[in-house]
Amino acid sequence: MIEVKQIHTKKELKKFVKFPFELYKDCKYWVPPLTKKEIETLDVTKNPVFKNAEASYFLAYKDGEIVGRIAAIINWLEVKDQNQKKMRFGWFDFIDDLEVSQVLLKEVEKIGKANQLEYTEGPVGFSNLDKVGLITEGFDAITPMVTWYNHPYYIKHYEAANYKVEKSYSESLFPFENVKPEFFYKAQEIIKRRYQLTALKLTKTNEVMPYVDKMFDLFNQSYASLSSFVAINDIQKAYFKKKFISFINPEYIKFVVDKDDNMVGFAIVMPAFSKALQKINGKLFPFGFRHIMHAKKNSKDVIFYLIGIHPDYQNKGVHAILFNEYYNTFTEKGIETCFRTPELEDNFAIHQIWKNIHTEVYRRRKTFKKSL
Repeated sequence: MIEVKQIHTKKELKKFVKFPFELYKDCKYWVPPLTKKEIETLDVTKNPVFKNAEASYFLAYKDGEIVGRIAAIINWLEVKDQNQKKMRFGWFDFIDDLEVSQVLLKEVEKIGKANQLEYTEGPVGFSNLDKVGLITEGFDAITPMVTWYNHPYYIKHYEAANYKVEKSYSESLFPFENVKPEFFYKAQEIIKRRYQLTALKLTKTNEVMPYVDKMFDLFNQSYASLSSFVAINDIQKAYFKKKFISFINPEYIKFVVDKDDNMVGFAIVMPAFSKALQKINGKLFPFGFRHIMHAKKNSKDVIFYLIGIHPDYQNKGVHAILFNEYYNTFTEKGIETCFRTPELEDNFAIHQIWKNIHTEVYRRRKTFKKSL
């Protein structure tokens, strides 16, 4: 007998966040989140996404033990402004028991029907800056901190509930030593002269901050054509600025501006924090911060988190300027391996950017959809 409880207290929310720590305790590829940060993400009083979204969290119990969890999410900007009648779900984890997964999905579906929504889709987060996708290939590689991990058995649970593949994503990697600067060095010099563009040389976080709002504006513009995109509003910009930017090496944030200081391109790369996060197991204090700072300064692996080019400059080679800047930075720091976070397989603009750098797809993800 499975009992499902909707959670309402901070104590229950902590149990919701901590469940995967038990589920994946013997998995060397799972990367635990920072418990405090994860709770804040899901806390209606802390995350500004709840100005335009709502979420219900459920825990499944069997014989008094937690055996599953799920977050049922409605992004009202998506529903009302974009007319996407979508019921989202994420943070969906469960033991290998079909009864557990099915009763949790039914809670999501009930909420969707009660709000006259047309379909459910998951696993997804609140916005495009959250984690996305169920791993369907590539289970034997450690996950970056900005993605979810899942056991292989999850797939059959979606299929048993009659969920069908909606979107496909791939994750890639390439050894930095394979990057050939001749593919972009001369081109980026010509492009900078032709369009009067400049790559900003920023080495301190306080130098980066004045450009962050422009970066998020450009993010909204450059990703607007994607079918899954929901724009980041001003409140969320401030939140993500505080949550992420100070966490990233300033020299790993690159901006390209025109002669009037308008941003036409940006990229964010992060050090690989996964091994450090495994060591600290969700706890930043008292000693976890030391491991994070060590990874920030010394990691030889990096993750390309976001790249955005203004629509007016797409297909004009602006990415070559960004790659040239990263080539110089990575050479100086002795970077060995570069990873790319999940990218939609039908995002042809991003594939075009990488066409001259041979990369290996090492993991694939899907989101799944069901009509209500």
